[in-house]
Amino acid sequence: MKLGHIFDRASLAMVALFAALSIALMPQTTVAQEADAGEVAEAGVPTVDANSAYTPMAPTEGKGMPTSYEDDAWKSLTFQDQYSADGKYALWMHDVILMPVITIISLFVLALLLWVVVRYRKAANPVPSKTTHNTAIEVIWTIVPVIILVVIAVPSISLLARQYETPPENAVTIKATGYQWYWGYNYPDYGEFEVISNMLTEEQAEESGEPFQLAVDNRMVVPAGVPLRVQTTAADVIHAFAVPSLWFKMDAVPGRLNEKLLTIEEPGVYYGQCSELCGARHAYMPITVEALPMEQFEAWVRSKGGEVPGDVVAEALAEEAAAEDAAS
Repeated sequence: MKLGHIFDRASLAMVALFAALSIALMPQTTVAQEADAGEVAEAGVPTVDANSAYTPMAPTEGKGMPTSYEDDAWKSLTFQDQYSADGKYALWMHDVILMPVITIISLFVLALLLWVVVRYRKAANPVPSKTTHNTAIEVIWTIVPVIILVVIAVPSISLLARQYETPPENAVTIKATGYQWYWGYNYPDYGEFEVISNMLTEEQAEESGEPFQLAVDNRMVVPAGVPLRVQTTAADVIHAFAVPSLWFKMDAVPGRLNEKLLTIEEPGVYYGQCSELCGARHAYMPITVEALPMEQFEAWVRSKGGEVPGDVVAEALAEEAAAEDAAS
C-alpha cells in the first residue's frame, strides 16, 4: 500500500512538472515564431498583411450581368456590354453591319409585298399579266445578294479567326471542370490548387448584394488585362462554360480538354451559366468570374494556399543568401 501511494504521488508530481514547463515555454515559442517571421520578411520573401489580403469585389449594377425588362426594356432585348476585345468586335459587327442589313432587307421585302398586294389585286387587274421573265431584275436580284453576303462574310471570317487565336506561352492557365452540378477551377501555374464553386441560396445572394442564381460561394478569380488560357473539361456529362459579357462560350466534354484565349480588359465581376443541358439541376450551376489587378490576384492566390511564382523565386534567393552568410 505504501509503495502504491509513493507511485501515485510521483505521478502527480510529474504531471505538475510537465504543466509548469509548458506554461514557462509557451511565451518563448511565440517570441521565436515572431522572430522567424521577422527574419523571413527581412530576407525579402513576400508576406501577406492586412493591406494585401484578398477582399471579394462587389459587383457593379448592370455590368457583367443580364438586365431586366423593368430596369431597361431596350437593353434587356440585346447583348450585354462587352469587356473583351473579341466581344467588342462582335458587338460592333452586330450593331453596325448585321442589324442595318437585316432591317433594310426586311423593310424592303415588306414594302414589295404590300405593293404587290395593292397593285396586283384582282380589282385592279381583271386580266392578269403573263410576263414570265425580266432580265434586268434577275441580274439585280442575283448580284445584290452576293454583294451583301461578301460584306457580311469579311468581318464574320475575321471574328471566327480571332476566336481561334492560340494563347501565348506566358498566358495564365485556368482549368474549368464541370461537375453535376457545380464548377471546379484549377490553377496549374499557381500550385495546382482547385476551387469548388457552388450556387448561393437566395438569402445568401441577397445578403452579398448579388443576383440570385448567378452568385456563387467561390468565384473563378483571374487577373485582368493579361492573356488567359481557359481550359474546359467535365467529370461526368457534357457541360458548357459561358459568360455572355466576355463573349466566351466553350463546351466542357468528359475526356477532352478544350482551350481558348480570353483577355478581360478591366477589373469587374462577370456572371455566366452552364449552357449545355446536363441534368436535373442544369439551371443551378452558375459561373462568376472576378477579374482583379495582378497584385490583388496574387493576394487571392496566397489566401487559397497557392504558390505565386515570384514568391518562390524570392524564397529561393533568400535561402541562397542565408546559406552564403552561414558559410562565410
